[in-house]
Amino acid sequence: MIELKHLRTLQALRNTGSLAAAAAQLHQTQSALSHQFSDLEQRLGFRLFVRKSQPLRFTPQGEILLQLAEQVLPQIQQALQACHEPHQTTLRIAIECHSCIQWLTPALDNFRQSWPQVVVDFKSGVTFDPQPALQQGELDVVLTSDILPRSGLNYSPMFDFEVRLVLAPDHPLAQVESISPEDLASEVLMIYPVQRHRLDIWRHFLQPAGVSPALKSVDNTLLLIQMVAARMGIAALPHWVVESFEHQGLIVTKTLGDGLWSRLYAAVRDGEQRQPVVEAFIRSARQHACNHLPFVRDASRPGTPLPLTVSHL
Repeated sequence: MIELKHLRTLQALRNTGSLAAAAAQLHQTQSALSHQFSDLEQRLGFRLFVRKSQPLRFTPQGEILLQLAEQVLPQIQQALQACHEPHQTTLRIAIECHSCIQWLTPALDNFRQSWPQVVVDFKSGVTFDPQPALQQGELDVVLTSDILPRSGLNYSPMFDFEVRLVLAPDHPLAQVESISPEDLASEVLMIYPVQRHRLDIWRHFLQPAGVSPALKSVDNTLLLIQMVAARMGIAALPHWVVESFEHQGLIVTKTLGDGLWSRLYAAVRDGEQRQPVVEAFIRSARQHACNHLPFVRDASRPGTPLPLTVSHL
């Protein structure tokens, strides 16, 4: 019956003192405003103000509705302002990527400088499956390369990265121009302790070729690099993870086939990607990663093609 526009119009009429001035303030024609009042008065069954009175005079019923406008409209304005202010005081983050710790920690420091009132808590672990926990409301953001179909989750692209084969400098394969799956058949492939079907090198490189090298689990990136350098096995890691070690001459990296690329996403519950704190974290983390990690591509830019593979780090 009574709409917000009617209450705003009553306020404008009181503030300006005439129908013509109120119409100008509301960017309407006087005729349209007069028609709006006439229609409202007809539906209400009483007059709201006395026509052609100088100064304009409200009826008793009009005064009642004007008081309502003065009470309700400021409350609505305060509520709308509050909706744009962050109420989230804790941001619960999980990562499925061991290597992400290297850039996520400084990215979190940057985020906290802009959002000091938000307590950031994050967890990772090989036995922890974070996406179901995200679905159940136990987490707010999960950094992952795995997209679960029909999960009720929204996946915001972060960045694309190449997964490269990591070898000791004196390994025979270090002299090979391009690595084929068959080249790895007799090798020991050192991996993070996750199920092999979640590894990009397994799903998109070895398994299609029917190649199954021996696997050895290592739960620490630095230890894994040291073991590769000691010729205890080989590994497949994001290029940005191993770039500094390769620069020091500890290891060398090689292209897997024609290049094995993957994409990192920030997963949130569908409908919550525009929450101020969540949106700010995703934007801040993406910007920090793309500004500081070598050999990555910003995946949020329009027209960025999807990588050929989807992986788990």
